[in-house]
Amino acid sequence: MSAWSDIEVELIVADYFSMLSKELSGKSYKKSEHRKQLRPLLNSRSAGSIEFKHQNISAVLINLGQPYIKGYLPRFNYQSILDDKVIDYLIGHQYIEEQFKQFAEGNFVQPAIRKAFDKLLVEPPSNTQFVEEPAAAYTRNPIKTNYLEKEQRNRSLGLFGEEFVLEYERWQLTNSGKGNLADQVKWISKEDGDGAGFDILSRNINGTDKYIEVKTTKLGKETPFFFSRNELLFSQNNPQNYHLYRLFDFEKNAKMFVKNGGLDMICTSVPMTFKGYF
Repeated sequence: MSAWSDIEVELIVADYFSMLSKELSGKSYKKSEHRKQLRPLLNSRSAGSIEFKHQNISAVLINLGQPYIKGYLPRFNYQSILDDKVIDYLIGHQYIEEQFKQFAEGNFVQPAIRKAFDKLLVEPPSNTQFVEEPAAAYTRNPIKTNYLEKEQRNRSLGLFGEEFVLEYERWQLTNSGKGNLADQVKWISKEDGDGAGFDILSRNINGTDKYIEVKTTKLGKETPFFFSRNELLFSQNNPQNYHLYRLFDFEKNAKMFVKNGGLDMICTSVPMTFKGYF
């Protein structure tokens, strides 16, 4: 199959953003209809090839720190031309940033989630999903705000996510015949503040401490998460009992994966800020 031409890449990028704009606005759309209309404009591309390219665009947006279409799981092995065309589109359609801003910073109304805790857990993504941003992507980045990080810092979203996990922990302990331990689960970040390095103090089945850090997103499980130096150090000092609870797709169909250990060991981390001394 021949390489994608500039025109083809521009067409598929525009199609992707058309769907993303609808998704962020809460409007319904069908990926199959978009693909059906797009295919005649391309150079005999298969449906699988188009799907793969859409997934590449999700990866570009993640690397730029922006929301993406949940239904197109990111694939990070893409050509640099895709970076350029996505950035060109963002430069030419600056209205999209307002949608990114609303997605990340708007008030989050607690969804009517059916708390089927017995079906909540899924397998975590592989560490290879957490990739370092390509430096070239930042030379012309038209959006200066990392709205993925902004979403994680959305207070209402974070509180609802932590409350959800608090209820899950109590349910799990009670279901395991440890109702006395369930009564000891404590919401540390709410009761004592954010400086502890974790959010929830729970109990392992044997009664020992279980430190839980909750990270919540409305997007998919491959979405990068952000953590502080304090959280990193606490996890490194308590790797046996430190657990990352990653809640995702929280707005529609909440699922969660859990990883145990120091944050530097359970994911591939990229330093985002530094502190300078003289």
